[in-house]
Amino acid sequence: MSERMADHWWWRPGWGEGRRFYTWHLTFRHAPAVHRLAESYRRALAGFPGLDLIPDRWLHLTMQGMGFTDEVSGEDVRAVVDAARRRLAVVPPFDIALDRPSITPEAIRWEVWPQEPVAAVRDGVRSAIGEVWSVVPEPEEGFAAHVSIAYSNATGPVEPIAEALRRVQAQPATVRVEAAELIVLGRDRRMYEWETVATVSLGRVSASAGTGGGRPPSPPHGC
Repeated sequence: MSERMADHWWWRPGWGEGRRFYTWHLTFRHAPAVHRLAESYRRALAGFPGLDLIPDRWLHLTMQGMGFTDEVSGEDVRAVVDAARRRLAVVPPFDIALDRPSITPEAIRWEVWPQEPVAAVRDGVRSAIGEVWSVVPEPEEGFAAHVSIAYSNATGPVEPIAEALRRVQAQPATVRVEAAELIVLGRDRRMYEWETVATVSLGRVSASAGTGGGRPPSPPHGC
């Protein structure tokens, strides 16, 4: 664990106010157990002005970026979604659990377990992108499935936050994952906010098909 927090909201390469990014997430709009656990930790962290607490509607698990919306064609988006429907049709729904969050320099987050089924969804999405583009954005290695509960907006000591987390007594949350979402993501207001472009169910065969072309734009959004 780092000894100091750092500001998460610096502008990463390519980002700027008003710019939007295509990315694949798991979301938790309909996950009351996750909302219950999140609320326990939001209450514990509410007194820290250097933290931006994430409301239930914006809780998410970051999986795989595609690129900025002004660099990706609608044709390629449709082709990737069609390919993802085929790829994820063979990935069954699964449960993941969240327990006690850990602290990173820029965020407080749960490491979900098990990691393997989430990685299988990500692999399916990456394979779908690879059907359309010759290069898949973002490294394949180093993926760690996590769900953030707060982002740091300032520098400051970690230990008071760690102590507040230690005092929380809450039961772990288990959630059923049945779909992945392609979203259009923004970060103008010290929060990751999005609109859903497509929801792709797990374990369901689809007749959709598509092809595309072109090169991928790059940078990940880092949330």
